[in-house]
Formats: sequence, structure tokens, C-alpha cells
Amino acid sequence: MTELSTPPETNAAIFKWKFNFLDCKNTVFWGLMLDLETYIPENLCFFDAKFVLLLVLNYFLKVKFNSIHINNLLLAILLSVSPCSSCQSRTNSSITMKAEDTMQNRIPAVSGSFYPSNPVEIKRMLKLYFDKAPVRPADQDVRAIITPHAGYVFSGEVAAAAFNQLDPTKEYKTIFILGSSHRNSFQGGSIYSIGNYTTPLGTVPTDLETAKKLADENKILGYDPQYHQSEHSIEVQVPFLQYYLKPGFKIVPVLLGTQDPATCEKIAKALKPYFLPENIFVISTDFSHYPEYSAAVKTDKQIADAIVTNDPGKFLNAVESCTEKNISNLATGCCSWPSVITLMFLTEKNPDLAYKEVLYKNSGDTEYGEKDRVVGYYALSVLQQKTNSFTLNQSDKNELLRIARSTIDVYLKENRIPEIDGSTLSPGLKTKVGVFVTLKKAGELRGCIGHFEADKPLFKIVQQMAVSSSTQDYRFSAVTSDELKSIDIEISVLTPMQKITDVNKIRLGTDGIYIKKGSRAGTFLPQVATDTGWSLEDFLGYCARDKAGIGWDGWKDRDSEIYIYQAIVFGEKE
Repeated sequence: MTELSTPPETNAAIFKWKFNFLDCKNTVFWGLMLDLETYIPENLCFFDAKFVLLLVLNYFLKVKFNSIHINNLLLAILLSVSPCSSCQSRTNSSITMKAEDTMQNRIPAVSGSFYPSNPVEIKRMLKLYFDKAPVRPADQDVRAIITPHAGYVFSGEVAAAAFNQLDPTKEYKTIFILGSSHRNSFQGGSIYSIGNYTTPLGTVPTDLETAKKLADENKILGYDPQYHQSEHSIEVQVPFLQYYLKPGFKIVPVLLGTQDPATCEKIAKALKPYFLPENIFVISTDFSHYPEYSAAVKTDKQIADAIVTNDPGKFLNAVESCTEKNISNLATGCCSWPSVITLMFLTEKNPDLAYKEVLYKNSGDTEYGEKDRVVGYYALSVLQQKTNSFTLNQSDKNELLRIARSTIDVYLKENRIPEIDGSTLSPGLKTKVGVFVTLKKAGELRGCIGHFEADKPLFKIVQQMAVSSSTQDYRFSAVTSDELKSIDIEISVLTPMQKITDVNKIRLGTDGIYIKKGSRAGTFLPQVATDTGWSLEDFLGYCARDKAGIGWDGWKDRDSEIYIYQAIVFGEKE
């Protein structure tokens, strides 16, 4: 007889059933049925009387709740129950119901199993988790969080770390909670739009106007009650919001049934008008499922690093690649990846947004988990970056490119840097900032030298770096006058550098890095990460080894300093 595996989330529920039975007598059977539903064939009635009777019998005969006994019981149940034609399949790809005129609040499905049904116990448990959570920086402006959805005894500490990144004093207008369905497959997403959301801590109002508007105006979104009734991924997030935030916020629960990235992109497009600073997006997902501890740590880090790039393509590749590595017992690297990639379609190509890793643990780190089969949990946040006020218009950019080319031409012919009357230039060209000038020939690097210090007017630094990159880059011979016509010039105007202690603040493709250790230093411009496709680890390692000369892991040394900066990049080929 083949043994079925019991996931860690079920173990969490068993813990609650064993030790809190007096508090949730009815919830015992609800919890059992919800967590074991995935083993019931599509055409069997979930509430078959024989099934309930066997569950009751199993409990009161005190059969041990381990994977062997519980799965043997399930197989016996499957042999004894009969199909019920009145029960609809849990997979549906076409139903879309209009919201009822009568309010129908969504009642808890997993209180007493994934988390306590007693409000006093919920608050006690959440207080313990929030007390351990990483401190939220005072000036941090969070636009979204990624948080796990397992039983609280397993993932509650990591979830609290995610929610602790929000500002508890801020009055958020609407909180969008995105989760992926664990029990149903359907096209698009389903928005709970007919009532409010109830938990043991009370009722949270749904932003019905927004929910109905989204469902009515977007074919990719709709509403069907069967999808929300027993789904836990959204429900388990609500008590955290109730405990941590000021009362008065509203939510929009969005449950995804799709596994198609293109559909997720369409959902993101529908949600885009609501991705505003006054709202928050909460993305519900666990990471790796069921590998052993060390494999989970490695796999989860790979997925998290891909998320931090803010590149949906790289994230999707990471999810697919981890399942192709034949890691023992690995079912998925990110169970709700459609919800995550929907968020990434909202944030991609926005240089003012950055992903930050907050906390990682897996079920093996808890008192109730085992090391041989674990589920991974990550807390991440999406931060609004402070923008730099310095800008250049297209006329300024064209003038700087003209200055760079004419300066190289005069220098190669006459061995002098021509004088420029600064009084005729715009204020932006006279601002003191750092600059890199890059030369390319047939798409290949031909020279690149820059100046970090903001100590001279921009136009003068461009002149100096244009000459240096064409004649003083030790990697190349000097550019000849005849060769200049085949050279393309690119200029990177740098913003002031900012020292960081957390490398997760680095936004690949947006931030350049400057690594300094003693007298050694090296830098990579922001576009290097984009051109090479490097991961964050690669970006730092290559810079430390090949630019600063301090070894691949030199950036990790206690006496190494890391700075980030941004660049306004433009070239002649644009």
C-alpha cells in the first residue's frame, strides 16, 4: 500500500487538535476535513456521512495522528464512500457569478487548525511573534509585502516579520490580499465581492466598491463562492492585519486560480490603477515544499534572490529551474508563484521600487517541524525609494554627447582639451556630479573611465573622462583619430553615493555599486547587471574580485564598505 505524505501544515493543525480540543470541539472536525480535502477524488461528496463518522471514530478511538495511521484511514475511507452526483467538481474554469444584493460575510474556514479560534489565544500568539520581528526602519515606505500562509506555529514568526514592515500608524485606504488557490484550478482570479471578512478577532470590511468594480470591468476577474469557502491562503493573513494595524482599513481579497504567467500579467494590468502609495498589497505564499532542510535553504534563497531583481522573467526561470534539479521530495520552489509574479508585473521597470529580504525560516526551525521534510517561509517587502532631484533633459544629454565627441576629436588631433564657455550652458550641465564615459566599438567595450567625486561642473568632468577613456584605459590601446568615427559614446551621470549595510537594498539594473576596502576599491555601473544577467551574488563577487581586487567574498569582510548610486545613462545610439 502506497503511503501518502502529510504536509507540515497538517502537523500544525494536529498540534492544535491535540492540545486545544476543549477550545474548538467542532473545529477539530472542520480542520481535519479541510486539511485532508486534497486527498478526496473530485467526484466524491466531501460531506459524505460515512466520512464524517469515520473521522469521529478515529478521534475518539485515539488513533495516532501520524502519516501512517492517518493515510491508512484515508484509504479506507476512499474505499467505503460513494460518489455524490450533487457535489460539483472543485475544478472550474468558466463560472462567474454576479455579486448578490444581500451581504454574505465570509466565515473562517481554518480557525482552530491553522490558527486558534479563541481571540485571546490569537492575540497572545501574535504578540510573541511581533515581539521577535525585525525592527522597522523609521523612514521606510513600504508598498507591498510577501508573507507565508502556513499554520501559525510554523510560519507565524516570519509572517509577523513581514507585517511589521508596515507603518501601524498609517491609515491605509485599501489592502489588497493576493493568494493562490490550493484546492481549485480556474481561469483568472476570483474577488470576494459580496460581503465582509470575518475572523475570531472580528469583521474586517471589504472594499466592496473596488471589489465589484474590478470584477465587473475585467473579464479576467470574477467571483465564485466555492473558490473562497475553504481556502486558507488569504484568511490566515487577516488576523495579522487586525492585530497590527489601526482599525478602519478595508480589504480586497483576490484569489488566483491560474498557473499561466500571461494571465497573471493581465491581472496585474487590472490591478495597476490601485497600486498606489495609499494602498498596500499583501502577497501570500510559502516557498519550497518538502525537501530536506539544507536543500530548502538553498532553493529558497535562489527564489528570493530572483524576486529581489524585480524581473518577472528571472523569477519564473528560478521557479522552473529549481524543479528541474531533481531535488529529493521538492514539489515546488514557491507554491503561490502566480501571486508573486502578479506583484512583480506591477513593480517591474520601476526604478523607484526595491525588494528587500526581511527574514527567512522554514518549518525545520520550529519546535514542531522536522529537518528531513520542510516548507520554506520568507518575509520580503517592496520599498519606495527616495528619488534624486537631479535630472537632465534631452537637450542637455545631446549637448554632453556633443562635448564628449568634440573633446576627443580635438585632443587626438591637437593634444589639448578645448575650452568651453560655461555661461552659455544650462544649469544642469554646470551641476557638480560624478560621471563615467564609456566607449564602444561594434557593441564591444573600447574604454571606460569615470570620476566619482562631485567636485567639478558636469561638462568639465565629461571632457576629462572622455579624454581618459579614449587614451588612458590600461586595458586598451589609445583610440586613433581615424578610429573615432566608428566609436559610440555613452555617458553615465552619477547620483551621490549612499553607504549601505544591507546588500538587499541593491536594485539590480538600477543601482551601481562601489566596494572599498582600505586603499582598494572598485565599481560596477548599474547597467552592468542588466548587460550580464548576473545575480546579486555575482554582481558583488565580480566587483570585489575583478574590480577591487579583494577576492570574491571580500565584500563580506567586516572592514569592507559598500556604496550604491544611480546613474542617468544615455548614448549616441539611443
